[in-house]
Amino acid sequence: MLQLLLRQTLIAAFLATPALADSKASLRGKAYAKANCSRCHAIDRRSKSSLEGAPPFRTLHKRYPVETLGEALAEGINTGHADMPAFELNPEQIHDLLSYLKTLER
Repeated sequence: MLQLLLRQTLIAAFLATPALADSKASLRGKAYAKANCSRCHAIDRRSKSSLEGAPPFRTLHKRYPVETLGEALAEGINTGHADMPAFELNPEQIHDLLSYLKTLER
């Protein structure tokens, strides 16, 4: 329980800083998305997701406030289908990925 509280506090601290739009963080987030997510999801502004039903990352902010995804990423993304691997990101990876997702909102 204490570990979860600490993790949530770290995530909140990262999200509260103006560094959310930091270009280095967003570049690391894009690299993470490319390495771990692009097999199924479109991670850019134009392409189509290769797996039907996998939402393009550029549309995630229309479904969820991007900032609220931090907790899910920390606890492990859990979906209703077996094709989605389990991911549990550390606070720095969460910050980077959310920074990248924020760039796709523009």
